Amino acid sequence: MTTGGSNFWSSGAVPLIEPQFLSSIIAAASDIALVVSAEGTILSVLINNQDDSFGNLKHWEGRAVVDFLTEESIEKFQAAHSAYLAGSPPKKSLELNHLDNATWQYPVRYTFHRFGQENAVLLLGRDLRPIAETQQQLVQAQIALEQGYEARREFDTRYRVVMGNVDDAVVFVSVQTGRIEDANDQAAALLGLKTESLMGATFASLFSERSGAELTESLMNATLSEDSEPISVRATRTRQTLSVQPTVFRAAGQRVLMCRLRGEDFVSVQPDTSARHAVALFRSTTDSIVFLDMRGTVLSVNDAFLDLVGAAHLSDVVGASLADFMVRGQIDMGVLLENATKTGQMRVYSTRLVNDLGARVPVEVSAARLEDPENPAVALILRDVSRLEAVRKSENTSGSLPDPGRNVMDLVGSASLKEIVAETTDVVEKMCIETAVNLTRNNRVAAAEMLGLSRQSLYVKLRKFGLLNKDG
Repeated sequence: MTTGGSNFWSSGAVPLIEPQFLSSIIAAASDIALVVSAEGTILSVLINNQDDSFGNLKHWEGRAVVDFLTEESIEKFQAAHSAYLAGSPPKKSLELNHLDNATWQYPVRYTFHRFGQENAVLLLGRDLRPIAETQQQLVQAQIALEQGYEARREFDTRYRVVMGNVDDAVVFVSVQTGRIEDANDQAAALLGLKTESLMGATFASLFSERSGAELTESLMNATLSEDSEPISVRATRTRQTLSVQPTVFRAAGQRVLMCRLRGEDFVSVQPDTSARHAVALFRSTTDSIVFLDMRGTVLSVNDAFLDLVGAAHLSDVVGASLADFMVRGQIDMGVLLENATKTGQMRVYSTRLVNDLGARVPVEVSAARLEDPENPAVALILRDVSRLEAVRKSENTSGSLPDPGRNVMDLVGSASLKEIVAETTDVVEKMCIETAVNLTRNNRVAAAEMLGLSRQSLYVKLRKFGLLNKDG
């Protein structure tokens, strides 16, 4: 059959189409049609009457096409238009993105057609926005699906980590089938099987003298009562009496029993009362307690320490170096940390604390190293001795000298050497120097600063008492 074929259109049987009808035919055959001159100027714009989403584009006429194209589309159009003018119209459709007033943008697929006017081109376009919206919806659906997969994998990982690290033996049993859906290694050890062997096995078959329906009914009844006792069963393989504590929940439309298994030797872990007492002491004691890392940075303090240094907030202290609150700074800090690190503890160390206002408070410090392989720390207890210092001064003014074997060494660090030995003998002076040298691990510079002496004066006194060659 040739009727209606190409011969019909070339034989002259088709009458000429009137201009008023031609524009309507072109508009109906495409979503948007542009007549573009050889210079790239838009001569006419035709819009499909069935689609009003383009709005009124009459302001395009008389202006260059590139004025209404996005940057990446300008180059594509210019290359295709140049090929058309050279006699090689593009065989494939051209997708261009239009831009109008920087707010109105949409993609259109154009085909090039020769026109009666010389070198003018008729561009018939199809609106690609429905396709672009569909593609965008597919992309968003794919992204949401991937995010769902990622979330599921994350929850599955957390679930596996919890199952592998909890102390309880846990088994998940389907209420409908009575079969095990999941179990951890602790449950497999109590039941005398490998974890892989438990998957899909009937839960009741693992126990003697229990049928599937009876065991499931007993477990479901136990979940209905808040004060019900655990179900007692005997494992078939290990012959061990176990207690089962069930919890029922619904997942994916199915009811599931989470059963915690406990053996006869299970001991309930009671709350650590000593730990609670230690926390209460830390908060309520009148002595200041400070926890430091091994570099001297404050990890935590109690309210008594905040009162001692006059800090308003915990954030003013935590994270700072304790040396910032000591009169001799790093000298005191080095003595405390070095003794606590090497010997594990330091009984009494006298020094002074200073706050932001410059007030100085005499304190006695005891230190202890806390053995923790992952986070080693040093704990300090600081006691305000300002009242005790006043008593000591009054006793000294009455003529009674401190016991040279104990009290004088306690005063090292809290006063200068001249104040301590003002009414003592050379023996006491020697003891003070020995104590300072020992505390600083034979650090002569630190010992001199602690005693309020110059380095030269300290060396003179070390030579005087025969301590110059003493090893720290």
